[in-house]
Amino acid sequence: MSAQLLAQDMVDVLGVRFHRVTSAQAVEKILFWVQDGSHHMVVTAGPEFVMQCQASPELRQLVNSADLVTADGIGVVWAAAQNGRPVPQRVTGVELVVSVLEEAQTRRQPLRTFILGASEESLQACLAALRSRYPDIVFDGRNGYFGEQEMDEMAAQVREFGPNLFLVGMGQPRQEKLIHGMLGRLEPCVAIGIGGSIDVWGGTVARAPRMFQKMNIEWLYRLVTQPSRWRRQLALPKFAITVMRHKSKHVD
Repeated sequence: MSAQLLAQDMVDVLGVRFHRVTSAQAVEKILFWVQDGSHHMVVTAGPEFVMQCQASPELRQLVNSADLVTADGIGVVWAAAQNGRPVPQRVTGVELVVSVLEEAQTRRQPLRTFILGASEESLQACLAALRSRYPDIVFDGRNGYFGEQEMDEMAAQVREFGPNLFLVGMGQPRQEKLIHGMLGRLEPCVAIGIGGSIDVWGGTVARAPRMFQKMNIEWLYRLVTQPSRWRRQLALPKFAITVMRHKSKHVD
């Protein structure tokens, strides 16, 4: 299996290149990369993050340099279809990593996983839950509360652990910027930005009920349960309008 993804397997959504992969294909690529002795970066991007990339050419360039970018949001799935190159499915960070861990556990594939982010309480709850669920996988971690002056110490801690899989949950785009700047300082591994997954895995924050997930309206559940997110959710209609404007320009 080739570690390289071909250009024809991609779709451009407002300047961000997404790979047209299923969750199963993404898992296979990640597990292959874990063993290939190189550095790899995986980004899971939804409409909010695409709009951040619209506003920052530097961020867009960073994301487009990643080895794998998946459609983490039904809005991106819709936008790819509007471009005539649909992605096969939505591939979220929280589900993708769990699938990687489950497949590695099933195959007894050695995997050392370092998790960076969240509060100490949430991180420890997450580590305890994952160690119980995946006893053949080695886990370690560090909370996300550190300053610029502690970056070298943090990098040394990660490097000493020697992860195959480096998971960073510090919110977008901070986590992607950290991974991009730090990856070369580590031994070969696969790094993935995981957003708020640490809180979900540790049980600190509940994920949307299955009904909301199946209907692809997790954003609505989060808005109802966390009204303070309303400003962030404004990116969704802006994203849809921008996609349609972009499409009309190309049609004309």
